[in-house]
Amino acid sequence: MTSKYDRRQGGGLVQSVSSDYFHAANVLKGRNARKRIVAYVESYEDIPFWRLVLSDFEDETRYFEVMLPSKTNLNKGKKQALINLMQQGGGQNMIACVDADYDYLLQGKTNQSEFLLSNPYVIHTYVYAIENYQCYAPSLHNVCVMATLNDHIIFDFYDFLTQYSRIVFPLFVWNIMIYRLRKFSWFTITDFNNTASISHAGLPEINNVLRKLSHKVHVKIDDLRRKHPGMKDLYISTRDSLLSMGVTPETTYLYIQGHHLFDNVVSPTMQRVCDTLRREREREIRSKAMHSVQLQNELSSYNKSQSDIVSMLKKNQGYIHSEPYKRMRHDVEEVLNRQNKNPEPPCSANNTTPHP
Repeated sequence: MTSKYDRRQGGGLVQSVSSDYFHAANVLKGRNARKRIVAYVESYEDIPFWRLVLSDFEDETRYFEVMLPSKTNLNKGKKQALINLMQQGGGQNMIACVDADYDYLLQGKTNQSEFLLSNPYVIHTYVYAIENYQCYAPSLHNVCVMATLNDHIIFDFYDFLTQYSRIVFPLFVWNIMIYRLRKFSWFTITDFNNTASISHAGLPEINNVLRKLSHKVHVKIDDLRRKHPGMKDLYISTRDSLLSMGVTPETTYLYIQGHHLFDNVVSPTMQRVCDTLRREREREIRSKAMHSVQLQNELSSYNKSQSDIVSMLKKNQGYIHSEPYKRMRHDVEEVLNRQNKNPEPPCSANNTTPHP
């Protein structure tokens, strides 16, 4: 016979599951057992990222279990995780870990933004998504080294993404301003991405690529000004608001749509850099090989040791030194400090006992 604890609501989590549920489960383990804190994330690919974040906070008293918000189907996404928290009740034993998307920058102008910012048990990335962290500029040369085994610096990723960010920043302010007004159709994220896209010529052409981008941005801004006059004061206040939140002209790339940045800006650029580094290493091997057998062995060994750039980017952890990442860690600390100051009460006899 199916118990009430096994009934499902909309194919989601067990209906009675909440922070109190996991608290009760922890109590059953005994006073000296490590407390389990469940962290719901948006997708399978997010699990390694949040495991890295949360593992630093595990000790002899607690551990985290990172999982999707549904055990009975493949519903995914931040919306599903947030709905589960709202329905079941987040707390000291159950949190949600999500991409910020635009919700952090919208500052409560939508229901989802307000919930993300007001619920202390929702941890968000501050940057748009995990992909933005993976594209953290100061770490990209190291990613190239891992992919090519060549430490020759032939391209300045930091300078490139700084210039890219400065160019698109004024347009990004327009995008956020319009989204805060909830006039999404005026200038969508897709519209922004189309304007902020770049062509991918050879590395020597990168300055010309950025000049073309600057021209596109100025044309689009002039178009927005014509269509929506009288926005100067609101634009300035939006810009100042973003600056106060840590979005600078030099770091705009961290806050634009993550997939666009990863797939259309950083990954193709890195591919060209890595192709150049690989050819350089192969020329070096050819010049130093004593005979054809040695040449073939060295080239074969080198080719087997290389990795594709997308895989290396997804494994990149150089972002741990970035300011948004430090802010995110601070939010986790705040949750744990709240636990220490206000521990959940012991389960009474009337509390629902979780199934094994």
